[in-house]
Amino acid sequence: MKYRPLPIKGVFLIEPERFGDSRGYFMETFRLGEFRRATGLPDIEFVQDNESVSRRGVFRGLHFQRGAASQGKLVRVSRGEVLDIAVDLRPGSETFGAHVAEVLSAETGRMLFIPRGFAHGFLVLSDDAQFQYKVDNLYAPEAEATLRFDDPALGIGLPIPAEDLILSEKDLRGLPLSDIRDIL
Repeated sequence: MKYRPLPIKGVFLIEPERFGDSRGYFMETFRLGEFRRATGLPDIEFVQDNESVSRRGVFRGLHFQRGAASQGKLVRVSRGEVLDIAVDLRPGSETFGAHVAEVLSAETGRMLFIPRGFAHGFLVLSDDAQFQYKVDNLYAPEAEATLRFDDPALGIGLPIPAEDLILSEKDLRGLPLSDIRDIL
C-alpha cells in the first residue's frame, strides 16, 4: 500500500495494490503494523467497524466527537463513489477550519485516514454507495456534534447543488465553524 500525506497534517490518502485477473481482483485493505509505521501512530488500535449504504445525493456529516471521545477513522468505499471530506477541528492547529476532499470509490479502492480531532462527512456521487470505516474509539452519543456542511467559512464546494442534497435533521442543525470552538 502507498500512504500519501495530504496537505493537513495527519491525514493520509492510502492506495492499496490490486492484483487482478479474469476472475476479478484481490487487494489487502489493512495491515496494522504497516499502518502504524506509515502514519506515525504506533499505538493506534481500531475498536469498531461501521458500514452505511446510501443513495445518490445523500450527504452524511460533518460529524465529530468531542474531547476524549474523538475518533480517528480509516474510511473506504466498497460499492459506488463518494466525495469524502474531513475538516480540521484540532484546537491550536495551524490548519483549524481547513478541509481536505477526496473522491473515494470501489473502482480505485483508495482509502482515507482521518485522525482524531476532525469533522468528517461524505456525499454519495454514484447511484448508491456502500461506505465502510474503522474507528479507534467507540461511539459516544453524548460527545457527538455536527459541523454545518454548507458554512461559507469552510469553503467546501460540492458537485451536487445544496437543494438536491438528502440530509438528516441532525445534519441540517449542524453548527457553523464560528460556534465550534466553544464546544470543543
